[in-house]
Order: sequence, then C-alpha cells, then structure tokens
Amino acid sequence: MAQFTLYNKHSTPPNSDSTRVDCEHVPLCSINDVQLRFLVPDDLTEVRQLCQEWFPIDYPLSWYEDITSSTRFFALAAVYNLAIIGLIVAEMKPYRNVNKEDKGILPDSMGRSADVGYILSLGVHRSHRRNGIGSLLLDALMNHLTTAERHSVKAIFLHTLTTNQPAIFFYEKRRFTLHSFMPYYYNIRGKGKDGFTYVNYINGGHPPWTLLDHIKHYASKVRHTSSLCAWVAGRVQQVVRWFYHKLLTRFNFIE
Repeated sequence: MAQFTLYNKHSTPPNSDSTRVDCEHVPLCSINDVQLRFLVPDDLTEVRQLCQEWFPIDYPLSWYEDITSSTRFFALAAVYNLAIIGLIVAEMKPYRNVNKEDKGILPDSMGRSADVGYILSLGVHRSHRRNGIGSLLLDALMNHLTTAERHSVKAIFLHTLTTNQPAIFFYEKRRFTLHSFMPYYYNIRGKGKDGFTYVNYINGGHPPWTLLDHIKHYASKVRHTSSLCAWVAGRVQQVVRWFYHKLLTRFNFIE
C-alpha cells in the first residue's frame, strides 16, 4: 500500500490520555529538548493513535506491527517529555523492486545495481510544528543514507497528495524535486485523489536523461570533436611544413 506524508489535520483529534501530548497545554518545545530514538513494539498503540490523527488513510494493524518491530524499516521517533511528537518511517530496497509507477526515478543502467529509500510517512504533532522537528527527522534519515556503506542508495523518494501544500513546500525547501504527477493515485474514503512523486538524488544518483539532455550531451561532444579536429589539423600542417622545408634544404632548392 502506498503511504504518503501529510501535515494538515482533517479532523478534530480525539481526547488524549495522560500519556499523550495535550495540544492545548504543551508549549512549543526547544529543539534541544527533543530526543530521537527508534520505535519499539511498546510504541504501537501511541503511534497508531498519532497516525490516525495525522493521516486520512487507515493503515492496517500489521503495518504498525512492522514499523515498530521490523529492522526492515527506518522508523525514528522524536520524543519530548516522554511523548512521541513526531516520526519518520522509511524503507530501503533495491530499485528493481519498486512499484511500476516509480520505475522512472533512476536511469535503467544505474537502476540495475542501485538501492532507493522510500519515505512512507513523516508527521509532526500540531502543537510542535514549525519548530524544526520535521527537518530534524529528515536530516537523520539523510545522514543515515549518505554514509559510505550505503553509497548504493541513489535516491530518496516519496508520494504526497497534490493538495498537501505544507508537505510540498517542506520537501521542495529540502531539495526534493517534483518527478511525476499520478492522477487518482490515492483512494481516500472511496474517492480518488491525485498524487505527486518527489525525489532527492544522493550519492551520485541522477534522473534519467530527457531528449534535451541527450541533445546537450551530443552538442558538447560535437564542439569537443571540432576543437580536437582543429588542433590535429594544425599539428599536421606544422609537420607538413617542417618536412617540406627539410626536403627543399636537402636538395639545395633553398640556401
């Protein structure tokens, strides 16, 4: 199931219990007071409640079990006053295993041996937004994927609703670029919703070349070849002149 990021609330959150952050009474926190840690199985109930508030998709219970226990996911929580106020969930996988609609992210030649990172979810509690929590979580993922041992990861990508302007602004500010438009990609409460794919290329990765890229490449080669031909022609002309001078000197045609 495709996941996506969403920052806007679509409904009033349910009443919180004593272990959760109270939206109306918790002041904006300092980024220095936030701790990052990976999710654990005991977080399942809390994470599920948060995601039900943040996202319009009802994820199955198995998804929450996976992200809180499986090492297949990079599932990181931002914690403040012992409560989770933000989280990012991502998955690293071979590019050849991505869904059909995402096959155009990398060139075919690069994709045969490359891995990609896919951001399934990134959310921050509404009381703590605009404090840099989302950037803190995304930076942690970027740092994780740009180490020497993960050089095979050539791109990080995600899907988001075309109407999710806060998320679009956030990712574009973080150097993610729009890759594709996906009409009716989402099925939310029985209605089709359009989506975007955003990509950030890392570790030397780059998008497939367009026709314009090919034209620029071959034009550059032609210019280089022309310059090389002119240089070779000049050297040949010098050699011919030298040989001709020596020949005339040998037969005493010139003093």
